[in-house]
Amino acid sequence: MANHFDLTDLQLIVNIGDASSLTRGAEKSHLSLPAASNRVKNLEDHFGTRLFHRNSQGVTLTPSGEAFLRHARQVLRQIEHLRGDIHEYARGIKGQVRMMANTTAMTEFMPAVLSSYLASHPDVTVELRERLSYLIVKAVSEGAADIGIVAGRPAASDLEFLPYQEDRLVLVTPLDHQLGGLDEVSFADTMSFEYVGLSEWSAIHAFLIQAANSIGHPFRFRVEVSNFETVCRMIEKGVGIGVVPERAAQRYAQRLNIKLVRISDEWAERKLHVCVRSLEQLPVFARELVNMLTRDVPQQVLTSTQFKSKKT
Repeated sequence: MANHFDLTDLQLIVNIGDASSLTRGAEKSHLSLPAASNRVKNLEDHFGTRLFHRNSQGVTLTPSGEAFLRHARQVLRQIEHLRGDIHEYARGIKGQVRMMANTTAMTEFMPAVLSSYLASHPDVTVELRERLSYLIVKAVSEGAADIGIVAGRPAASDLEFLPYQEDRLVLVTPLDHQLGGLDEVSFADTMSFEYVGLSEWSAIHAFLIQAANSIGHPFRFRVEVSNFETVCRMIEKGVGIGVVPERAAQRYAQRLNIKLVRISDEWAERKLHVCVRSLEQLPVFARELVNMLTRDVPQQVLTSTQFKSKKT
């Protein structure tokens, strides 16, 4: 049966779905609104089903539209993979890697890895977004991301998981705080104290709210800032306490008057994994990034698993 749609149609549906707007989807696809509307209508006529619900606020995907969007993403990524593999035979690869990572990976591991990777791949761009682990798994599974770095190993039979790094979340307090004298504390026992944390755009912000909700405690940050160093500086001045990745906390403890306390909850021990749909099907330049991530593990694993802090 002859095809009645093309790659422009596929990209248009992806753009409309991402924007929840026919107008913005058309603009991103470099099409006029009438041309985009006509393409959507032709697709719906061809398949005999509506792809979008239209309303005054924009458009939302129907179940048929969700299925079309999922397959469209996969087809477009396969085209990108084809281009990437062919460019491997030419001097200078051109391509894009879409990557998602949790807060710890974003702040502690990715800067060094990407610096090295991009230096050796000058014609490759990396789109890196911070997300909660379960959203990363969903994005990789649906083809919205090529590579993910997640905490734990969530159930996802259609994905491949590669061991990456280990890290902990620890409680950071001022030197004279009553919790600072403890070796270990449960998250529940910290709920009566004011918290300093990253802004709501960060994955760890939503993660801590979920952790508090799971034990039946309301939770909010008294102060929200943009990075872990500022979190620790606020804590040093007595503004509150906070939960920070251990590596970052140990680094700031070298020059700030703060204490680091183990969190006894199971979720504080974090084993990070790289996840992909299929390592073999990634374009060459994306596989090389995965290889660099996994090769990097022996150099970045802590030399001791014992909890250490300069401030005791």
